[in-house]
Amino acid sequence: MRDKIKQGKRWVVKVGSSLVTNNGRGLDREAIEDWAEQLVAMQKLGIQVVLVSSGAVAEGVARLGLKSRPKQVQLQQAAAAVGQMGLIQAYESSFMRHGVHAAQILLSHDDLSDRTRYLNARSTLTTLLEMGVVPVVNENDTVATAELCLGDNDTLAALVANLINADVMLILTDQDGLFNADPRSNPQAELVGSASAMDNSLSMMAGKGTSLGRGGMMTKISAAKLASRSGTDTLIANGREQKILSRLLEGEEIGTLLYTDSEPVTAKKQWLASQLSLKGSLVLDAGAVRVLKDSGRSLLAVGVMSVKGKFTRGEVVSCVDEEGSEVARGLVNYGSDEIEKIRGRSSENIDQLLGYAGEAEIVHRDNLILND
Repeated sequence: MRDKIKQGKRWVVKVGSSLVTNNGRGLDREAIEDWAEQLVAMQKLGIQVVLVSSGAVAEGVARLGLKSRPKQVQLQQAAAAVGQMGLIQAYESSFMRHGVHAAQILLSHDDLSDRTRYLNARSTLTTLLEMGVVPVVNENDTVATAELCLGDNDTLAALVANLINADVMLILTDQDGLFNADPRSNPQAELVGSASAMDNSLSMMAGKGTSLGRGGMMTKISAAKLASRSGTDTLIANGREQKILSRLLEGEEIGTLLYTDSEPVTAKKQWLASQLSLKGSLVLDAGAVRVLKDSGRSLLAVGVMSVKGKFTRGEVVSCVDEEGSEVARGLVNYGSDEIEKIRGRSSENIDQLLGYAGEAEIVHRDNLILND
């Protein structure tokens, strides 16, 4: 299984806050320089690398002399604005020592939820990779709101992996990997060497995050599951290990490998799967749920029982069963007001009910992705 990792030609490498900021005592420039050197070495092997780096808020906290990460959104955003300056300066100077350019990419939820902006972001990233530039990606914390923020850079790394069709996502943390119990409280805990990213038992092993970062092991497991949708394997490893990147490339059994079981899905369906802010939901009857799951057909009006939320044509909605469990999500051909008029009715009656002819499907199968 590790041999597949060695063959990967496009990697997303995510570095956590505790590593970047040396546990809150300002930027660990020596570590950043070491990672830059290893990433450049990967490039020389023909591997394209996107770096997703946490640390802007934590660095801002250190620069501003705050005692801890602030809870108020405006203070977090101010800290991010200050900290991002130091963070990107450190990466830029480290890569330039090797004659390699870095590019700062700040993404927000809106960039990944809007289809046009999603495609623009993918085009920019792939162009930079083809030019031999290392994109340094972070969430745009200075403008993100609590309702629309991505939540953590593990999730962001997975979305970037989807975005560029990465072969491998490496999450560097201050832990040796995923353990079958919390090693901080259970000395008998054992490292999980490898497992399927879709293994539901993994969530039982996850612990909590640190005071510097928002993500714990649970977010890393969720990120691995999300990345696996596009055929990306995930490695979780200790960023403080010497020459960690080169050792992983050599196939050394370090950290935890969460491998994908599925074939990559199309770019449009990757985007649909990655939507974190849905515009509404459609409650489906049992027959519609069965048709979607078993036949992979389009969603028709006759199978829709009720509509929740307000949305317009072309927006992403969740399709749920009568118990509220998500079955699928997709791009709707009609707005919520229109669906309210045609739900439960035959497609043949749509033009009569609405007064104009529209698509036969509420969601076409090409714009629909099923939950695993």
